[in-house]
Amino acid sequence: MPRFTPQDWRTLEKVFQGAGFRFDRQEGSHRSYVKPGVARPVVIPTYRDVPVFVIRNNLKTAGLSRGEYFELLEQNR
Repeated sequence: MPRFTPQDWRTLEKVFQGAGFRFDRQEGSHRSYVKPGVARPVVIPTYRDVPVFVIRNNLKTAGLSRGEYFELLEQNR
């Protein structure tokens, strides 16, 4: 299994949209994405390199597994 690496926010946006999330709102440099059935929004900062800990926290919030993340990541490259 590949290692987590920092990703551009646009790439992460495509990953979470591929998982069924839709853009909800933006406050400053943070964009929120929501999905019915998920209690909390996924928040992606608009950084060139989003840190790994933010990616992992968002995966936990979204209920996505490591395998699903890498599959979606590969589809959106």
